[in-house]
Amino acid sequence: MSSASNVYNVSSDLFLQGFDLSPEKATVAFVLATLNYIIILFCNSFLLFTIINNKCLHEPMHILLLNLPINDLIGSTCLFPHIMQELLFDSRTMSFSICITQAFFIHVYAVSAVFILTAMAYDRYVAICQPMRYTTIMTNVHLMKIISLVWLSNLTLIAVLFILLLRLPRCRSYLTHPYCDNPSLLQLVCADTTINNIYGLVLTAVCQVLTVGLILYTYLQILIACFRNKSSDTRSKSLQTCGTHLVVFILFECLGLFTIISYRIKDISPHLRKFIAVAAMILPPTVNPVIYGLRTKEIRVKGITFFKQKVFAS
Repeated sequence: MSSASNVYNVSSDLFLQGFDLSPEKATVAFVLATLNYIIILFCNSFLLFTIINNKCLHEPMHILLLNLPINDLIGSTCLFPHIMQELLFDSRTMSFSICITQAFFIHVYAVSAVFILTAMAYDRYVAICQPMRYTTIMTNVHLMKIISLVWLSNLTLIAVLFILLLRLPRCRSYLTHPYCDNPSLLQLVCADTTINNIYGLVLTAVCQVLTVGLILYTYLQILIACFRNKSSDTRSKSLQTCGTHLVVFILFECLGLFTIISYRIKDISPHLRKFIAVAAMILPPTVNPVIYGLRTKEIRVKGITFFKQKVFAS
């Protein structure tokens, strides 16, 4: 009776470990987090509106790129308001329903980021390796199929992950993580989580094999095509574009995989786990618009022109 009572009388609010900062450090962290969030909102919105409002940028490469700032805004908005509130008010509680919502969208963000980068790698592969067939392959219909596959497959996979989680009884309310995600929520369950663990591992493995495999294949083919190309300018431009893309993908992969693995390493420092977990959510949305927006001349020029027209127009 007592164990059943513990399951059904568990608090509807969850208690988070937090960052354990002094008031002075918490204030500094709050200011930095606020500035970072403003930069993410501005830069990603700038990239978004630049592509949407310039018809000359309505090409397959830029349409696929459009999904990246949308996804970055989803991920950062799931995290930053919660962290800012915690730093400012030292709040350590969150309702279970809000926690589930945050965790769901954080996982959607993480999987979407990998899928979008894979779709962009495929686009570059067709553009560089099969330039004569690019317009016939990357039609609007084919493009919409790729984008639909990215989002619908992602939402379906993550929905199943959380359906499996919500079927289990919860008998704990203390989260040892700075934000909510599936592994931290599974630690609150007092039931057999074998199915959840297997599904989570299979999901991670399949996504990694597919995305990393496709990206390695496409970039290998791109490298071969670049070195076969006699034009040094074309080769340099292709390598620069693909190089920055690869850096973003590797950064996201390393941070994400470390966060996943850290749950299975008991001796790891909790402060290091928190830092990497937050960095995995902060760095990509901050870096992506800089790499794909400001470093892309066409987007940069059109964006600045659009910004001047809207802000400084008399």
